[in-house]
Amino acid sequence: MIPFKNRVQAFINLGKQLAELSGEEKEGLFRRAENQNNWFTNKSCDLAISGLIHMLESSRMEEWVSSYDFSQVKESKDVGVLMAGNIPAVGFHDLMSVLLAGHGISAKLSSADSVLMNWLIEKLIQIEPGFEGFIQVSEMLKGKDAYIATGSDNSSRYFEYYFGKYPSLIRQNRTSVAIVKGDESEEEIKALGEDVFTYFGLGCRNVSKVFLSDEKLSEVLLKNWESFSAIADHHKYHNNYEYNKSIFLVNGEPHLDNGFLIMKKEETLVSPISVLYYEIFKDLDDLENKLSYHQNKIQCIVAKKDTWPNAVEFGKAQMPGPKDYADGVDTMEFLLSI
Repeated sequence: MIPFKNRVQAFINLGKQLAELSGEEKEGLFRRAENQNNWFTNKSCDLAISGLIHMLESSRMEEWVSSYDFSQVKESKDVGVLMAGNIPAVGFHDLMSVLLAGHGISAKLSSADSVLMNWLIEKLIQIEPGFEGFIQVSEMLKGKDAYIATGSDNSSRYFEYYFGKYPSLIRQNRTSVAIVKGDESEEEIKALGEDVFTYFGLGCRNVSKVFLSDEKLSEVLLKNWESFSAIADHHKYHNNYEYNKSIFLVNGEPHLDNGFLIMKKEETLVSPISVLYYEIFKDLDDLENKLSYHQNKIQCIVAKKDTWPNAVEFGKAQMPGPKDYADGVDTMEFLLSI
């Protein structure tokens, strides 16, 4: 097993190398990623790399790992990880967690995100060659010691059936929400647009629903977000927008529309691409009831710091730290216990 300090340092060094990537290197890599998956535009890939640089910053990493007792892992296990591919490099945190815990990983990469993930694995092995014997990219994940699987609510039932008899961490659909009270600055409202439109809304940390204190705020949001109109130039996003717009018009469903985003009053959480749901709350007690009802489906809540405890600041939803676990389940704690 590679010494623990070396494992941590390898990931910190990876972050430093990512920060020094040349424009030429990025361009070639991002072009290959977009050829594989049209949603992975140059801008999306660049943001994902920036997110990894943020996550792998040495003080964040040191603070994160200091919370655990890594000496309890006496024997390296083979952990099968079924990765998602909804946004670029979304499976990286699981890869990092397994290796830092001292285990080996058998990763089934998403067909939508194998270019970036394979590239990151190669970079990591160049930095710490000892990792090569601990990383296997595999199509089949039979007979592993433990499993981590990320998918939809439907696929999670399938995962439970196949992996449930082993130690396993199985994730379902999650999304994020925002709270807008009306006392936000123009800059904060604009920053919230980043949480809505980044990655075209495909990530679990993307805001798919806003809770508003006043109906009129829906129009304020649409007006303030006109600077994001270029998103409609992306053919897949535009096709989703046209489709959802036509459905609402044919069905006579009330909605607001600024030419590239549709806002619709709805009690459910997960909105389709190009649609943002909203709901009005009467007071903070009413808001707390609404959020409590959905708590098992919410990844993060975006709001002003004084509005909601542990809220993520506007514009920061896609910059998680290493301890911001998917589904709120401590992946590292699970890995250290197997």
